[in-house]
Amino acid sequence: MKDLQSIFNLNRRKVKTMTLKAKMILEKDFKISEVDPRIYGSFIEHLGRAVYGGIYEPGHHDADERGFRRDVIKLVSDLQVPIVRYPGGNFVSGYNWEDGVGAREDRPRRLELAWRTIETNEFGTNEFIEWARSVNAQVMMAVNLGTRGIDDARNLLEYCNHPGGTYWSDLRKKHGYVQPHAVKTWCLGNEMDGPWQIGHKTADEYGRLALETAKVMKWVDPTIELVSCGSSNTSMPTFPQYEATSLEHTYEAVDYVSLHQYYGNRDGDTASYLANSMDLDHFIKTIISTCDYLKAKKRSKKTMNLSFDEWNVWFHSNEADKKLEPWSIAPPQLEDIYTFEDALLVGSMLITLLKHADRVKIACMAQLVNVIAPIMTVNGGGAWKQTIYYPYLHASVYGRGIALQPVVSSPKYDSKSFTDVPYLDSVAVFNPESEEISIFAVNRSLDESLILDCDIRSFPGYSVIEHIVLENDDLKAANTLEIERVKPHTGGDSSARDGLLQAQLPKHSWNVIRLGKSER
Repeated sequence: MKDLQSIFNLNRRKVKTMTLKAKMILEKDFKISEVDPRIYGSFIEHLGRAVYGGIYEPGHHDADERGFRRDVIKLVSDLQVPIVRYPGGNFVSGYNWEDGVGAREDRPRRLELAWRTIETNEFGTNEFIEWARSVNAQVMMAVNLGTRGIDDARNLLEYCNHPGGTYWSDLRKKHGYVQPHAVKTWCLGNEMDGPWQIGHKTADEYGRLALETAKVMKWVDPTIELVSCGSSNTSMPTFPQYEATSLEHTYEAVDYVSLHQYYGNRDGDTASYLANSMDLDHFIKTIISTCDYLKAKKRSKKTMNLSFDEWNVWFHSNEADKKLEPWSIAPPQLEDIYTFEDALLVGSMLITLLKHADRVKIACMAQLVNVIAPIMTVNGGGAWKQTIYYPYLHASVYGRGIALQPVVSSPKYDSKSFTDVPYLDSVAVFNPESEEISIFAVNRSLDESLILDCDIRSFPGYSVIEHIVLENDDLKAANTLEIERVKPHTGGDSSARDGLLQAQLPKHSWNVIRLGKSER
């Protein structure tokens, strides 16, 4: 009897530790779309220490002659960020851009009402454009449709883009910038559906103003592209009617509609938290449906694309931010310290964006430095990488090319908030120039590794270049300036032979499997 009980216990342990198995087919012709590199964009707002103490800190031992921190430039450059949105965010809805140009000694200090701080205006439009060029990024400029409107937008555009011979373009030259800045992408306000927004507007109010602003801006510079505001998030009571109503006005005048979304594991339910990318997927599909409804209603030949220009995890700093004293300069606001499980969700969010590369052409991780950011700095000290830096880095560097639609068969689980959640979340990108494939994969299982069998017969002669893994036994592990507890390694277990890739994905892990054509 004792022996039978021992056998029973042994078998039960085997069942509990059984490895999950999933299958995937990668077919070269199952194309989603060419990936617009701007899907790996980011965001800098005049908020907290994003600018002051983040990208700009005169007097820092590693600052250049313009006050730009070289250590931050290096970390951003490594990410290969293609476009950065500026200057907000909620900040832009009360911003007078003229305050931030010209001689610094003449720039006024203002009460910044969105985040209840004092804005010194030491750093402004020209400084940001210089900084963006230093990291080889385009600029995505937002205009104030909160307290201002058409006149402000056309003047700023003239200042930035007109060659010369007019008041605003000549003022730019007087400020030391002879050549136009040639900013291509412009946001028509920010989160105008939100009651927290300075100058909050109904969908009809916003749609009319955005249409007239778009019309005038394209008269000033017909080469620009414009982003119309959508709902601030899916929990807004007006979602997705705000998009439908505002696009009734702006559909033919703009090129993109914006989406914003943040997630947080406030109740400690990791299984549900890691499934939030399914909510993100639903959000994107809903906006696509709304846009396509407008296309059909208007008998338009134009397909509206999406700009997911704010996305990230944001919840760790909420309580700390409630205790900040108002009217300070560049206080530590929204300084989430990210955990390993946050990096897993960020990885799945990147996978979801790539799954919709046919419509999501721009996306901005919010934000880039110090404020809900992959990069942190110490004023007067060093800079370091948060856990979320790594999936962002891997996707940006290895996710250029053509997004492929994998056919996935994966075991699933139910959580408190979601049902039928695949343990395997994956997408692939094929780069025809380098003849490389990058498979991005998250194993959502909290207990078990996952064996992936992937049919790659469509890519004959391909073998594994490397298998990058981000893993940690402690889901709450975080990085600091002194200790990097969460960092990737290249010791992943995968191999390809005779058109079959087999890989083992460790429990709760982010994986990048890179394949290349073998030399014959």
